[in-house]
Amino acid sequence: MERSSTLLVHFDKGTPALANEIKLALEGNDVVSKIDAMKKAIMLLLNGETLPQLFITIVRYVLPSEDHTIQKLLLLYLEIIDKTDSTGRVLPEMILICQNLRNNLQHPNEYIRGVTLRFLCRLSEAEIIEPLIPSILSNIEHRHPFIRRNAILAVMSIYKLPQGEQLLADAPEVIERILNSEQDPSARRNAFLMLFTCAQDRAVNYLLSHVDKVQDWPEQLQMVVLDLIRKVCRSNRAEKGRYIKIIISLLSAPSTAVIYECAGTLVSLSSAPTAIRAAANTYCQLLSQSDNNVKLIVLERLNELKSSHREIMVDMIMDVLRALSSPNVDIRRKTLDIALDLITPRNVDEVVLTLKKEVVKTQSGELEKNGEYRQMLVQAIHTCAMKFPEVASTVVHLLMDFLGDSNVASAVDVVLFVREIIETNPKLRVSIITRLLDTFYQIRAARVCSCALWIIGEYCLSLSEVENGISTIKQCLGELPFYTAVEEGDGADAIKRPQQINSSITVSSRRPAVLADGTYATQSAASETALSAPVLAPGSLVAVGNLRSLILSGDFFLGAVVSCTLTKLVLRLEEVQPSKTELNKFCSGALLIMVSMLQLGQSSYLPHPIDNDSYERVVLCIRLLCNTGDEIRRIWLQSCRQSFAKMLADKQFNETEEFKAKAQISHAQPDDLIDFYHLKSRKGMSQLELEDEVQDDLKRATGEFTMDADEANKLNRILQLTGFSDPVYAEAYVTVHHYDIVLDVTVINRTKDTLQNLCLELATMGDLKLVERPQNYTLAPESSKQIRANIKVSSTETGVIFGNIVYETSNVLERTVVVLNDIHIDIMDYISPAICADVAFRNMWAEFEWENKVAVNTVLQNEKEFLDHIIKSTNMKCLTAPSALDGECGFLAANLYAKSVFGEDALVNISIEKQSSDGKLSGYIRIRSKTQGIALSLGDKITLKQKGGSG
Repeated sequence: MERSSTLLVHFDKGTPALANEIKLALEGNDVVSKIDAMKKAIMLLLNGETLPQLFITIVRYVLPSEDHTIQKLLLLYLEIIDKTDSTGRVLPEMILICQNLRNNLQHPNEYIRGVTLRFLCRLSEAEIIEPLIPSILSNIEHRHPFIRRNAILAVMSIYKLPQGEQLLADAPEVIERILNSEQDPSARRNAFLMLFTCAQDRAVNYLLSHVDKVQDWPEQLQMVVLDLIRKVCRSNRAEKGRYIKIIISLLSAPSTAVIYECAGTLVSLSSAPTAIRAAANTYCQLLSQSDNNVKLIVLERLNELKSSHREIMVDMIMDVLRALSSPNVDIRRKTLDIALDLITPRNVDEVVLTLKKEVVKTQSGELEKNGEYRQMLVQAIHTCAMKFPEVASTVVHLLMDFLGDSNVASAVDVVLFVREIIETNPKLRVSIITRLLDTFYQIRAARVCSCALWIIGEYCLSLSEVENGISTIKQCLGELPFYTAVEEGDGADAIKRPQQINSSITVSSRRPAVLADGTYATQSAASETALSAPVLAPGSLVAVGNLRSLILSGDFFLGAVVSCTLTKLVLRLEEVQPSKTELNKFCSGALLIMVSMLQLGQSSYLPHPIDNDSYERVVLCIRLLCNTGDEIRRIWLQSCRQSFAKMLADKQFNETEEFKAKAQISHAQPDDLIDFYHLKSRKGMSQLELEDEVQDDLKRATGEFTMDADEANKLNRILQLTGFSDPVYAEAYVTVHHYDIVLDVTVINRTKDTLQNLCLELATMGDLKLVERPQNYTLAPESSKQIRANIKVSSTETGVIFGNIVYETSNVLERTVVVLNDIHIDIMDYISPAICADVAFRNMWAEFEWENKVAVNTVLQNEKEFLDHIIKSTNMKCLTAPSALDGECGFLAANLYAKSVFGEDALVNISIEKQSSDGKLSGYIRIRSKTQGIALSLGDKITLKQKGGSG
């Protein structure tokens, strides 16, 4: 097993020739060669070579050197060589090192003394350190602060050794005396850290006796004070009232690092509204920092406060929104996410006003990624308007200016917002329709046009609105027909219609021509100008390019939407137009448009002919206008809007149910009594202490103060690693936190013997990496030891941790090995259910390159039951509305979504069909992700779990 080291550098394995070369260079007088030889020797040692023959050479030829670089390399060499034998005793030759170290500690050069003292901090052999104690203590009062601060650290490291209290019995008293007289900030910090680590009571007494001066202490010393306060208050919560005042006073410190730590300490120790408000104010002040990483960290802290103290954070929402001034998109997204959860009827007007100002700013070309930022703002305003409909009227007309935005995603969000608002706010329908018809010609994206046309077809209700809707569509389509066949002799007739020539396809008839060699050939005079730039309608300033250019480019789905919209408008016109003549005029105009589309779609002069679905849709619209029944009219004019209203109602219902589910989590019964016993003895307590104690009373009464639930959860996640009959019993508690896996392993010696050199050896399989190997321990009979191992995770993939426990006893010469059970790190520990919009899901589905296709193979015969089983097995969220899954049709399609702790998106589409012959389910489950690991691991999980209902 490799030994842990402070430095790891790749270097090829050594050879005897290389060892001899190093030895000769060390024996020479050339300083540069000696430095190079020492570096090679250190690299060989770090790669597992022992090089025992070099030690005496280094003692004879390197120790006497005065060169600073050689002395530094010498200390590094001494740090990594083995100083003990197999039994743990210090090697006799190490006594040669002690004299050199003593000389260095008395060296006239301050640098030599300082680095030697720093080296002693990493020594753990008491036999080597003991002769050096007087020299170390003499350096504590040296005139140079560099030496003093390292001498204090050396004293602290020695005192923490098992024999440290015998070696330096009066060290805390000496350090406390030094602390009272020391002026150097770093030395004072090290002295206070020594008392904090080794003599906590002395550190507490010193702090409480200098409470009034803490604000004037240097930054590094204040940071140690905060560490001390956290440690003391965790062990004795009753004492925290004495220290919160110190934390509050440090919130005004000039150092941003100190006030950040103060805020975090305050939140961890106190639940008082005053303390939380002070911490939140501090975090909001830190949002003015220029470093984007700092802003993201601070926003994460504010997000945590929002989860536990929402009522206080509501008052801070405008301070949080100041972070929108940052040009970084991630910071803006995080800020908007936090702000949207803090909106209330009291602050919604202010928030919407701020968002409107930000939307206006994006119209300038100064900021980068304006389109993406505008899309986020539109989504935020959409959310505000859905939660509080009274603000919809103030923003909807502003956002409609962006229907023609060059950023298609932003324009789509705007039109979806308009569609939802016009349904949920009947008072705004007339003004929205009027504005939409005025701005329709600006729309350039087919998806936006399709949604806008649906709105026009559904919500143009009055006679004037219907007529304006039909007129707007006709203007955007331009002159008809789209496609015209012109005979050769009709050239003059074609000249009379320049508008038609410039905005449609004109094709002449073909006739034979005689070539130079006397043969015949067919020639064609085709003028393909349909794809030219849009032109203006005669006598109008309205451009006719958006619908016309999109349809002429081959977008016949949009043509089908235009046909459906015209059909709805004509059907509605039958109800509101008393004049049959006008009605027939509009009906014939709509039919002419549809026939022209079909003629264009069947032309051979477009890149792609019309698809079957669009063709059938247009033909259906023509048939409806020619022969309309009451039932058909009801379906087209009422059922579509009813389905949309039901979809919105389902969406709102699901959000309400989720909110209720979160709110119903209770730790106590409603009729339990709350004993505010701190209100009875208010005397001597400050307002902050009183608030803090009352909050504790509330938590105690509601059960939040108890750890029963957490402890129960922890007990459920304990894995047994060895058997009860093994001489060493081991169990592990696995914690998965973002990119880290922490193993807290409890090892119990169940024998009557002392276990020596007990070591937990671990290895990993998959994208897991052991950070550092645990050290060796000595375990007394029937005693236990907590060993922690850290493992880094690089991707969302299933992994395995395996290993064994190795130890020695005095009775058995050979090492005993106890094999541990494997620990399987499941992908389910990484992913959690999440929600995303349908548009975002489709965009990611088209963008992600990794796909894993799993065939359905299950004994389940009910589609809905199988879907629920997959959702439960994969820990994902079903994005498909429950109303869309109702009924029995023998076919089911649903989208699932989850997010990993690494921020990766996991998309799943389930398409299953019930076979009519045997009733079995068939189909495919398709998984898409940005990385290969999550797609493969999730596919393996589904393959394993889908066969049975229990999984």
